[in-house]
Amino acid sequence: MLNLSVVLEDSAREHPDRTAVVLGDMRMSYSLVNTLANQVANLLASRGIGKGDKVALACPNLPYFPFVYFGILKSGATVVPLNVLLRSREIAYHLRDSEAKALFCFEGTPELPLGERGHAGFREALPAGDPHADDFFLLPATPFATDSGIEGVRTLWSALDGLPGEFETAATAPDDTAVILYTSGTTGQPKGAELSHQNMLMNAIVSDEMFDLAGDDVFLATLPLFHSFGQTVIMNAGFRRRATLVLVPRFEPAAALALMRAEGVTLFAGVPTMYWAMLTSVHADGAEVPATLQTAVAGGASLPVEVLKDFEKTFGRPVLEGYGLSETSPVASFNQPGRPTKAGSIGTPVWGVEMKLVGAGWETIEGEGPGEIAIRGHNVMKGYYNRPEATAEVMKDGWFRTGDIATRDADGYYSIVDRAKDMIIRGGFNVYPRELEEVLMTHEAVSLAAVVGVPHPSHGEEIKAYVILKAGAAVTEDELAGWCKENMAAYKYPRLVEFRESFPMTASGKILKRELR
Repeated sequence: MLNLSVVLEDSAREHPDRTAVVLGDMRMSYSLVNTLANQVANLLASRGIGKGDKVALACPNLPYFPFVYFGILKSGATVVPLNVLLRSREIAYHLRDSEAKALFCFEGTPELPLGERGHAGFREALPAGDPHADDFFLLPATPFATDSGIEGVRTLWSALDGLPGEFETAATAPDDTAVILYTSGTTGQPKGAELSHQNMLMNAIVSDEMFDLAGDDVFLATLPLFHSFGQTVIMNAGFRRRATLVLVPRFEPAAALALMRAEGVTLFAGVPTMYWAMLTSVHADGAEVPATLQTAVAGGASLPVEVLKDFEKTFGRPVLEGYGLSETSPVASFNQPGRPTKAGSIGTPVWGVEMKLVGAGWETIEGEGPGEIAIRGHNVMKGYYNRPEATAEVMKDGWFRTGDIATRDADGYYSIVDRAKDMIIRGGFNVYPRELEEVLMTHEAVSLAAVVGVPHPSHGEEIKAYVILKAGAAVTEDELAGWCKENMAAYKYPRLVEFRESFPMTASGKILKRELR
């Protein structure tokens, strides 16, 4: 018996009155979150949904997310978290692909009518006549509303009315699937990574014990909880620590800094663009730096070295940069407390995890590399759901190949060169965008940079830099291209430069290079 919901249940038993979740003026204790999760489990059981079934959850960082998530787990079912930006057609695809029998969906806002999209996708995936066609539960934007604006749809509160607040958690095995996390689908259709209770629980434990925290901690939950980084490092590890989670449904740098000061946040975890945005808010708008912050964690994409140095200087705290993927639960490596931190490195493998560099034929690459990172350990997924061929392409003898190209120094620290798919081939030469972005970030006028390859008739690809300038900076695109020519090798400097006010990003804050291309 092993069920990921133990991270909530143990905390609720030992510290029932401690605040688990904060959203604005709303504060929910561990006891209340656990009771609501039990009601969700009872609801699913009453609908004949339990061990082995799949249940989808589409919700931003609101109190609904944790208690529905853990309620699904308590029932023995598998959670399928959905990106809140998905359209109806995409929701239908995810429901069909995962074979989900029910959907808990946030009502949304006029700008993001998630409830309408979710219901349309659910009707498409589970047409009338399906035994679970009524198992769509709306999470209303108005707290505790029992009436739904969608005809024939129940709100969660009306569905939970009268159900017991106690539930005996299903006896799931360590290797049973707890969560199916869908990859971003940058190539082809998104695939669902099957993560077991052991995968997710071990990763939460390792993440929790890795950070040197003092107790009575407060985590700022700006990372989407439907994403693996926020789910493991913030929610699951936070609940295991008995921490308080301050929920942020939509990241805005000034508001995030204000919440950190008001709530006494001790741990912040974010993607690089969040760090960049907070620094911009401090430098350009004079936002005050929070005094209580003890630990800053970065992941999800490579953190530019200039941003890392600026944060450490401005906030007085080092940034612990790590690395992982949905397929690895997600944490695989970190610059860990108690060991030297190396700027620009993703650190060393976390406890119980092995990493190595491999070539195209799975051959091990010794020494510095470069090579593709392969990972083995308690964090590696069972495989892609219902996709044995896709699983076989990336897994062999327990090793998972990541698609990320890296080097390794003499101390065993890994450094990402770039995503293999982002590599640019210009005139037969391999060019790694991250290297160029790091150089661009040293220019006094550059605030943020993203480099991509664009089609070229003779070179195959030409190199183009998209740049966001610092406030008040004065430099032309031609001048910046000329500076690049002076500071980079002739075969790899960006001939093309375009200034932007912003970059397209995913819901988790990663730059969408495919849209820039």
